[in-house]
Amino acid sequence: MLLLCLSSTAFAQEEGGRDTRADGQRSPWGIGVAAVVTDSPYAGEGTRVLPVPLLSYEGERFYFRGITAGWRLVDTDGFELAVLGKARLDGFDVDDLDRAALAGNGVDAALLEDRDKGLDLGLGMEWSGDAGELQLELLADASGRSDGQEVSLQYGYPIRAGRTLLTPIVGATWWSSDMAGYYYAPLREEVARGVPGYSPGAVTVPHAGVSFFRPLGQAWSLVGSLRYSHLPSAIGNSPFVEPGTDGTLSMFVGVSRGFRPWWVKQGR
Repeated sequence: MLLLCLSSTAFAQEEGGRDTRADGQRSPWGIGVAAVVTDSPYAGEGTRVLPVPLLSYEGERFYFRGITAGWRLVDTDGFELAVLGKARLDGFDVDDLDRAALAGNGVDAALLEDRDKGLDLGLGMEWSGDAGELQLELLADASGRSDGQEVSLQYGYPIRAGRTLLTPIVGATWWSSDMAGYYYAPLREEVARGVPGYSPGAVTVPHAGVSFFRPLGQAWSLVGSLRYSHLPSAIGNSPFVEPGTDGTLSMFVGVSRGFRPWWVKQGR
């Protein structure tokens, strides 16, 4: 969810962010703050609130959007191909989970390890036109956390309502068995300590939602997104997940502003 929202933020900066330079040119830089609120599926964690500083840069080839960096290999009016690097913010700290809820699933929290954040590398493709926007990402864990892979496909159709841009979205994300197992199953070391074994295998998580963008004056922008993800039974049956959980709802909202960095000389 977070990766999707930060991409929306970058789009907002590109479409609506403005510089305060005398020549009126738009700055490729943006800065702001946001919050991601997620109904966590993990046992006893409840609602997760994550403050997010927003920093973006949109160059001719290179771009940086919060936790995503990319280098465009191909960039035409209707198609873009880029090499991607993304921070992965999935996972949990054992101390944030409810020990009694885990015990009800047959898991002793004292035997668990944290699931750490990671870094993914891969390719991103986007097709755009009158029929909407189609995005495809092929990613692999490069940090040695899960050693897994992810494939995500998403379609959106932007709708303008005055100065507001609304984009309904539908899509699905596929996780390899290694990635799903790292975040939703006991590790080999944990099983050796006595945690019951479980393997979700490869999983596909469909989602639907809407993102929005609205400029606020000449420099500021309001961005946000609401998304529901349906969890397959392989994740819902995980010993780490709250019993009866079959989906998660996430919301993102933030404000950003086009700005001119101090290290960029005036007149350039």
